[in-house]
Amino acid sequence: MRFDHAAHLLAAGHAPADVAIVSGYVDQSHLRREVKAFTGLTPTAVAAAPWLAIDDVAWPASAPARRPSAVIAGRGRAHGRG
Repeated sequence: MRFDHAAHLLAAGHAPADVAIVSGYVDQSHLRREVKAFTGLTPTAVAAAPWLAIDDVAWPASAPARRPSAVIAGRGRAHGRG
């Protein structure tokens, strides 16, 4: 679930460092290692992957129409961070 959340935020255009924090990774390198282990790709490549569609119903907070900073800030507060 952590990886799925991170992948959707990356696809929505959020910075990997921000995605790492709000998705429960220790830091950006932790996110990169896990993304690489699961997909064989870097976070940037996963963000651009055509197979990763954003579902506005399942992931309304990662919809590209929203401001990335608002989503990141909202996620951080929801999890007690920030």
